[in-house]
Amino acid sequence: MKTRSSARGEPRRLGNAALLALMLCSVVALSLIRGRFAPIVTSAGDAIKSEDDAAAAAVAVSKAAVNFDTGDGADDAAAEAAAEEKQEEVQPKPADGSDSGGGGAAKPVCYETSRRSDTCEAAGDVRVVGSTQTVYVDSLDREWKTKPYCRKHDNFALAHVKEWSLKPLPSGSGSGAAPQCTVNSSATAFVLSTGGFTGNPFHDYTDVLIPAFITAHPLRGEVQFLVSSYKSWWMNRYIQIFQQMSRHEVVDIDADDEVRCHRSVVAGPTFHRELGVDASKSPSGYSTADFRKMLRDAFGLERATATPSGDRWDIRRRPRLLIISRRPSRGRAFMNERAMADMAASLGFDVRIGEPDTSTDTSKFARLVNSCDVMVGVHGAGLTNMVFLPAGAVVVQVVPYGRLEWLARNTFAEPSAGMEVHYLEYVVQLDETTLSEQYPSDHPVLRDPMAIHKQGWNALKTTYLDKQNVRPHLGRLKNTFLQALKMLPHGRDD
Repeated sequence: MKTRSSARGEPRRLGNAALLALMLCSVVALSLIRGRFAPIVTSAGDAIKSEDDAAAAAVAVSKAAVNFDTGDGADDAAAEAAAEEKQEEVQPKPADGSDSGGGGAAKPVCYETSRRSDTCEAAGDVRVVGSTQTVYVDSLDREWKTKPYCRKHDNFALAHVKEWSLKPLPSGSGSGAAPQCTVNSSATAFVLSTGGFTGNPFHDYTDVLIPAFITAHPLRGEVQFLVSSYKSWWMNRYIQIFQQMSRHEVVDIDADDEVRCHRSVVAGPTFHRELGVDASKSPSGYSTADFRKMLRDAFGLERATATPSGDRWDIRRRPRLLIISRRPSRGRAFMNERAMADMAASLGFDVRIGEPDTSTDTSKFARLVNSCDVMVGVHGAGLTNMVFLPAGAVVVQVVPYGRLEWLARNTFAEPSAGMEVHYLEYVVQLDETTLSEQYPSDHPVLRDPMAIHKQGWNALKTTYLDKQNVRPHLGRLKNTFLQALKMLPHGRDD
């Protein structure tokens, strides 16, 4: 009988034990690392919140690290956000972070339509009690809450937006009974807010008017706007737009004493992109062009395209250029505005100067813009008037000094394509800004704008947007205007 020496087997057992011990240590170490760095998820809602916070942080880091010579960082962040919004569109996430059920379950009542917007939809016996910001619906089995404004992650904006509740319709009697209808309508009730940043034209269109169009357009006028945080002066400015989208009166719903009964309700508009409609996300493929057509109908604008008059000797064949003016006290004003106008006139432009503000008649100014072929202005809310330009016109954005190309691109450069207008950019140089008169030549504001960017949005805004006026070189600007002229039908021989 042969026996094996234990002396040879012992090292093998010791080796196996060491290997097992190493593997166990690795597992423990990985668990500790995961616990230290991974988000703690206690529910589906926490998981969604963690993903959103991480995505928001990634976008913030991307913006802070943008290479302003190439803009690659901003483009990557925009692409990432677009991809996330597309994913959310395919598989909506409940707006309040609750689990929608999965496995083919019905779409939740309130859900994210984009990273900027939540929308709640319900049908049945709908009763709206505006004085308490409550919508009762008989088909609901739980309560939902939403703030109907398209900046859902902006706490400052949402602080000025009232929260609405969608609740199951009570079935009891007495004090717990369902509120009785005082007004009945077959139109879809559409709850939205004009709180937030309204009053600034860019936000008026980006946060409210275009999202309202996206949501209301498929309803073909059978929609009633129930406006929360209602501002009468704001609504007077844009009432023609709402009248184009709806055949029903607009209601100041917070001050309303009625119980309004409808067959369906939408609370919160849908956001697609800055100053635009994404046709690929629209139910019937409608686009920014359709929104602009609606604006022309609303304000009686004559020109759909920037085409010249047929008569060669008609003075109206001269291309018209509009300079968006600002007061120097507001910042971002042209300090040589008159010289710019004279130079443009010498090139053959019929020059107009306009300064839109809160007291401006929107219809009148829209007609002025629509009569123009080229519009030029320093980056700011006034450039939002490009929505009224005829297709084929040119918008020239003058970008203030301070490495603000990314901001210019996101706000007006990218939306211009959807509006079917040509886009040109004039970037202000150091010797064209009044900042060079306010700071010594070696100051970081002049020599290292990125150091100011790193201090946050408020520092950037105060320094480069609020305190800066510009004096473009007429020679450089002339080349830009000539380029614009070549883009127009007026610049071609016919």
